[in-house]
Amino acid sequence: MKKKWNWAILGCGNIAEKFSTDLKTLPQANLYAAASRSFEKADAFAKKLGYEKAFGTYLEMVQDPDVDVVYIASPHSHHLEHTLLCLDHGKAVLCEKAFALNSDQAAQMISKAKEKEVFLMEAFWTRFQPSFLKVKEILESGHLGKIKMMRSDFAFNGPYDPANRLYNLELGGGSLLDIGIYPVFAALMAFGKPEHIVSMADFSPTGSEESIAILFKYKDGSMASLQSSFAVYSDIKSEYFCEKGFVRIKRKGITPTLVEVWNAAENETEEFIFEYPGADGYNYEAEHVMECLDQRKTESDILPLSFSADLMEVLDRIRQDAGIVFPFEK
Repeated sequence: MKKKWNWAILGCGNIAEKFSTDLKTLPQANLYAAASRSFEKADAFAKKLGYEKAFGTYLEMVQDPDVDVVYIASPHSHHLEHTLLCLDHGKAVLCEKAFALNSDQAAQMISKAKEKEVFLMEAFWTRFQPSFLKVKEILESGHLGKIKMMRSDFAFNGPYDPANRLYNLELGGGSLLDIGIYPVFAALMAFGKPEHIVSMADFSPTGSEESIAILFKYKDGSMASLQSSFAVYSDIKSEYFCEKGFVRIKRKGITPTLVEVWNAAENETEEFIFEYPGADGYNYEAEHVMECLDQRKTESDILPLSFSADLMEVLDRIRQDAGIVFPFEK
């Protein structure tokens, strides 16, 4: 019988609630502890989602010997601090994206995981979803020929609030690291790191980047057009344009649920519809983490730390080109 893993949640916000809802669908996962800077908030979260314990400090949580693995759901401005805290106490970590604020922070996190020989993975949940795996299968089959171009966007109109993490530079605010990371991820999975990057950003009154447009070009001539914004709505899709057709992946809310494939030779569109056992499909990444832990791995073969380092490096290049700077970097 496989081990049942005790999960702890660090940061009791909206995404932590979605993750916990999906975690409940996995028989190997035990909802063990919730931790927040406020015991009252942690206790309310624990009772609502069904966790056994609540902690009013993160230190208390990592000092509990029964905690096996921690899902870090704090703002990405705090991912370095919280990941190092967990790794130093021997806790396996699934850290929400963006993995960190920049490459230097990501390198520190990866170095600590290797030093302590403790599991660490970025929580890029879409990498493990059946819809994405279907797109990957179609593109790698070669049936549509080589991918030459792609387009991806992620945008919603969020009410402007200078204190909100979306607009607060002290919390790493801006659309790029929050939602623009999805289109960048899609391009990296298709083509790898680009040779050339051109980006243009529009900024909110706080100085945070509100909207950004990005172009990637590769040595073989392939290109990617990527956008994200907190100022408008988009239909949140990724499109891969190949020599003999195209593939489109669409989302319902934030969850990829529909894959469309058009073949030029047949002039027909084939659709694949995906449904998930929980709320949004966070269960697939959690299930993969537990499979890695069962096998005593300290790193995922599917989403290795080298990919997270590459993604962070590309995000740094985009920010540099667009003039996006966080206060501590000045």
